[in-house]
Amino acid sequence: MEAAKPIVPPDVVRTRFSRAMSDLYRAEVPQYGTLMELVRAVNGDTRRTDAALDRRLRDNGEIERLDLERHGAIRVGTAAELATLRRLFAVMGMVPVGYYDLSVAGVPVHSTAFRPVEADSLRRNPFRVFTSLLRLDLVGDEALRSEAAGILARRAIFTPACLDLIDRAEREGGLDEEEADRFVAEALETFRWHSEATVSAEIYARLRRAHPLVADIVCFKGPHINHLTPRTLDIDAVQDEMPARGIAPKAIIEGPPRRRVPLLLRQTSFRALREPIRFRTGDGPAEDGTHTARFGEIEQRGAALTRKGRALYDRLLAEVRDRVQVASDGAHAAAYTAALADAFRAFPDDEDAMRAARLAYFRYAPTTKPGAPPDADLAALVASGHVAAEPLTYEDFLPVSAAGIFSSNLGDEGQRNHAQHAAKAAFERDLGAEVADEDALYAAAEAKSVAATLAVLAARAAA
Repeated sequence: MEAAKPIVPPDVVRTRFSRAMSDLYRAEVPQYGTLMELVRAVNGDTRRTDAALDRRLRDNGEIERLDLERHGAIRVGTAAELATLRRLFAVMGMVPVGYYDLSVAGVPVHSTAFRPVEADSLRRNPFRVFTSLLRLDLVGDEALRSEAAGILARRAIFTPACLDLIDRAEREGGLDEEEADRFVAEALETFRWHSEATVSAEIYARLRRAHPLVADIVCFKGPHINHLTPRTLDIDAVQDEMPARGIAPKAIIEGPPRRRVPLLLRQTSFRALREPIRFRTGDGPAEDGTHTARFGEIEQRGAALTRKGRALYDRLLAEVRDRVQVASDGAHAAAYTAALADAFRAFPDDEDAMRAARLAYFRYAPTTKPGAPPDADLAALVASGHVAAEPLTYEDFLPVSAAGIFSSNLGDEGQRNHAQHAAKAAFERDLGAEVADEDALYAAAEAKSVAATLAVLAARAAA
């Protein structure tokens, strides 16, 4: 009997896919390559000028992670497409985390993020894909909803070979070397840009009037990756430098203000490209047109917040958005940025204060200092220098920020505050699984680090 071939670990498959995706997007969107060069330069400068940050990155083995780190975004139109993407990402060790209702900012989708969840997997490659499902129920025109549903029902966004390899991975518990390479190549086809629309210019225009994102999702053979996002250590420096590199940034950085202790997630982007496409015209020659969807984005990640910290963050952000609205031409951007900084003075900007108030999740580790008091609690052990504490990195997304990025790159950067239309149960039904609770993941990671730290100290005391 022939011996079974070794299975390629999902982390390895994910790394191969993320690198292939980056190469594909760099070839399709040259400005992405310019963006990567800028981020690499800013990260290098930041590490050279901030010795404490550089030391922390090295101690936690995050230098390689920083170079690899990307997130992408994709938008699909049907429950079947979403459910198959869940199976595809599972081959790469990625699971759905979080539910995001983007209708709060006037965008007719709801979303999840596929990502690894184990600490070792995140260190190896934290590749994430923010995945949105079109909500035709939020399109007011019933006839247009029906027409869009019919168009989506006629397309197939996965190659037959990709579906076969997903089946094999599920059946065999993974893929061997040759299968893993084929899987990466076939899966990449789903994310590739297609310059030919599957509809006429007239249908495209009607769908775009309903919402630009509806046209982007419905009118093409596949969902095409609409951006890839490297992680920077100083997003303000990137924002300031982009114009000098020939890149026009959006008016504001989405998310919290600049702080000594970064919070959650800050994002900016360059404006979407106006790209030539061709529309179907029945039996006649194709009609030329343009479409705007793909862009470049940059992110800076900060501390993962507890429910208490997130409630404070959400309240402060809502106060600012109610007070200052950024117009589509960028007017009031400076006032918004100033109001944001002012409002967030209410959020402690010190790791010790954040930890004492239970505003953020932390990772704990024993130091080399001897003589830890055997009965001391965790706070006392940190204060005495026997235990080190640092914020857990936020691995997820912010719905208002995501919607702001989407809107600015679909031709409308003006802020929109709408009523929520959350439909988590419907989303999970279409997904075919429950989404993981991000807060529970951070709480578990913190608790695991506490237990491991106390066990080490107890073993030292007993030795």
